[in-house]
Amino acid sequence: MSEAKLKSVRGYKKPRHHSGKPAIAAPNRLLQQFTVSKPDAAWVTDITYIRTYEGWLYLAVVIDLYSRTVIGWSMKPTMKTDIVLDALLMAIWRRKPKQPVIIHSDQGSQFASDDFSRWCQDNRLIPSMSRRGNCYDNAVAESFFSSLKKEIIKKKIYATRQDAQSEIFEYIEVFYNRKRRHSHLNQLSPMAFELLQFGS
Repeated sequence: MSEAKLKSVRGYKKPRHHSGKPAIAAPNRLLQQFTVSKPDAAWVTDITYIRTYEGWLYLAVVIDLYSRTVIGWSMKPTMKTDIVLDALLMAIWRRKPKQPVIIHSDQGSQFASDDFSRWCQDNRLIPSMSRRGNCYDNAVAESFFSSLKKEIIKKKIYATRQDAQSEIFEYIEVFYNRKRRHSHLNQLSPMAFELLQFGS
């Protein structure tokens, strides 16, 4: 590689955050069972970061395991709990689940907070948490972020947070949910899969 003047592509460094033992740790109810038989039985959520010249932009998503549809998302310049609650509010508003839903996350401070726990209780969401340091326990959310960063971000540093927000919105709502094919869904997009199963 040196002789050919090739370099491996690496992502940019993560922002530093102090992490400790979560205040509220929910049991791992999902246990890496990422295939579910009906919509709105289990959702996964996580947060990632995008670099801009104005500072970090954080993205929280909520994904329905049944169809891999991103049903809720939020982007903010800080990682406070409200970024997760806004994404969950969008998911609840869009899906209007008729039964309690498992909501699986890692043990980040946003998901282990009193506000998150109360919000879940008020909205019939059943918290589930990955084991500490085990990224495979939330592999579907991690896979989505990997696709996002490989397919559109590509180590880019955006000029502004607004530039990043516009491109990420386009990726989620126009491309990923409607057009991007998944091997897990028999090469259908998330929305095409749901349409095939349930019609309009």
